[in-house]
Amino acid sequence: MPELLTVAATPADLYAARVQMAFSLGWHIVIACFGVGMPALTVFAEWRGRRTGDPDYLRLAHQWAKAMGVLFAVGAVSGTILSFEMGLLWPGLMATYGQVLGLPFAMEGFAFFIEAIFLGIYLYAWDRLPPRQHVLSGLPVCVAGIASAFFVVSANAWMNQPRGFDLHAGTVTRVNPWAAMFNPATPPQTVHMILAAFMVAGYGIASVYAVAMLRGRRDRYHRLGFLVPFTAAAALTPVQIVVGDWAAKFLATNQPVKLAAIEGLTQTRAYAPLSLGGVYVDGELRYAVQIPNALSILAHWRPDALILGLDQVAPADRPPVNPVHLGFQLMVGIGFALLALALWFALAWWRRRDLPRSPWFLRFAAATGVAAAVALEAGWVVTEVGRQPWIVWGVQRTADAVNPAPGLVTGLVAVLAVYTVLTVATVYVLNRMRTRPVTAPQERGAQEHVP
Repeated sequence: MPELLTVAATPADLYAARVQMAFSLGWHIVIACFGVGMPALTVFAEWRGRRTGDPDYLRLAHQWAKAMGVLFAVGAVSGTILSFEMGLLWPGLMATYGQVLGLPFAMEGFAFFIEAIFLGIYLYAWDRLPPRQHVLSGLPVCVAGIASAFFVVSANAWMNQPRGFDLHAGTVTRVNPWAAMFNPATPPQTVHMILAAFMVAGYGIASVYAVAMLRGRRDRYHRLGFLVPFTAAAALTPVQIVVGDWAAKFLATNQPVKLAAIEGLTQTRAYAPLSLGGVYVDGELRYAVQIPNALSILAHWRPDALILGLDQVAPADRPPVNPVHLGFQLMVGIGFALLALALWFALAWWRRRDLPRSPWFLRFAAATGVAAAVALEAGWVVTEVGRQPWIVWGVQRTADAVNPAPGLVTGLVAVLAVYTVLTVATVYVLNRMRTRPVTAPQERGAQEHVP
């Protein structure tokens, strides 16, 4: 079997498999972020509404819970597609290393079922459980969503830092799934991803209400709908930048080729500059603004620290530089733009307990949902493309893991069709929910709000 799987697919099939996996992951990861971050915002709004008797908090919680149910169903579909793709597109990976990285996927399955069960209870029992018990029934949804993200990302972290096995003549021995799951990349990568999920969910929800406020709907319901998720996301933004720095320092030590691709650094050198912008052409980074010594200082706290370049490995073992470099630049640029907006909001709130008066604040806030999702996708490109040509870093090449069967392009076309239908259906349902009147469960027939 391993010998069969090392027969490479055609370049077209390999490309189709990579595009299909990238598209599926890129689609699912945005939906999954709402599954991680939205339950906490919803439960907080309900808890606040129950505690203060404020019906606007309860209306928001009720509306967000319904949207959460829709997104969970959609995410279950895309997540199931991904689980099949792991086996169908990459049998070389799963046949050889499935016993090593199976534990986090199994644990993610348990977390998924816990999330599904308690989400069902939370949605069904709005007016069937005592208020305190209903709020408490939402907490397992919050925990399970975060746990799911942790387990899935720890499996991906293992692909960047494979641990928990020995490899002898192509045979895996002495498997330790716990060591694999808690590999060195798990802490920075999982924390970075979970924070990103909360930011995408927070900014994504806030942007909807920012648009409504720009259209003149500035009542308390819409202000709270903006303030709660935006405040949460804004508070996490500086934390995420610190964690991102942690993740970059980790790459400098443990995955230096990826850092070299991020910076477009061809030659190994001390006093390495930090490059802003630029394009990698003919083996060098051009048109970039360089800050002297900054990369060495950021990576190792010393200007004379040695930064390994792309020349440390053979050309065949280097990732494509431009997608990684530009993806990183885009992610960091958006991150600092979100930080500036968060500081503007914090300063206005500290001085006047109100939003900034300039309409540009809400215009920028309306764009944060898309911006956060773009930063998420750019970061994921850095993580995945920066590992190439390896599917398991330094151990197994992507080309050796792909399904050798011909016709993978057909699967790509089918998946694109499925995701097109899924996207249209999701947008249609969420838009229908957005335009329907909103009431808290206990006030049927009372004044209705249109979000």
